[in-house]
Amino acid sequence: MKITNFLLPVFAFAIITTSCGQKVPSKVNLKAEIDTVSYCLGVDIGNSLKTAKFENLNYDAFIKGIDDSFTDKKTALSEDTVKILIQKYFTSIRNKAIEKNLTDGRAFLEENKKREGVITTASGLQYEIITEGTGKSPLATNLVKCHYHGTLIDGTVFDSSVERGEPAEFVLNRVIPGWTEGLQLMKEGAKYKFYIPTELGYGTRVRPGGKIEANMALIFEVELLEVKEAPAEEPKDLSLNQKRTIKTK
Repeated sequence: MKITNFLLPVFAFAIITTSCGQKVPSKVNLKAEIDTVSYCLGVDIGNSLKTAKFENLNYDAFIKGIDDSFTDKKTALSEDTVKILIQKYFTSIRNKAIEKNLTDGRAFLEENKKREGVITTASGLQYEIITEGTGKSPLATNLVKCHYHGTLIDGTVFDSSVERGEPAEFVLNRVIPGWTEGLQLMKEGAKYKFYIPTELGYGTRVRPGGKIEANMALIFEVELLEVKEAPAEEPKDLSLNQKRTIKTK
């Protein structure tokens, strides 16, 4: 299970009182450098705990491990064994999450394709026409200028040029396959909604710690503003999941 916001303060309190014999202070004075560093370490550990996922965490064993290590007592397991077991555990958790994302995404797309107005291509890309365009359609080698709003299937926004107020420009064959295929169906001035399976999205190649997890299906609302000729030297590794690689204007 994921450690909830309710459990985190209790958890932190138990760690401090058991390992250090102190209660959590209501506030601290960060006057000396070591005070500030100590606080920063606490914040960093707290953030790590919030993002970690556990199925069954034995709090007593966890606190004992902290106390043994911090007070230089003999630990029940060697340092090498600790590293191996932690890596094995979190690899297992990650694999389960990847499988769940794949299952959830496929189930969503299976239901979504039944909705009126949703068109499914041979590749598995699904799209809805919000507004038809009247301009020209891009080729895969063209530079396109567009606005987009990307969400997960649960509605979580992970990237949006609309919210930034800056349309994006990129060479069409340098982005995920779902975009490369989908935008070629559009004409300038059109607005479509794409439902992209993981095979046409990022698959398992995602940015660590980002909102997009491995094997997630994605939803994009895209407005094609302009089709241009590609520059002589195309940017490398252009990805909608890496904002820094998109040239915005």
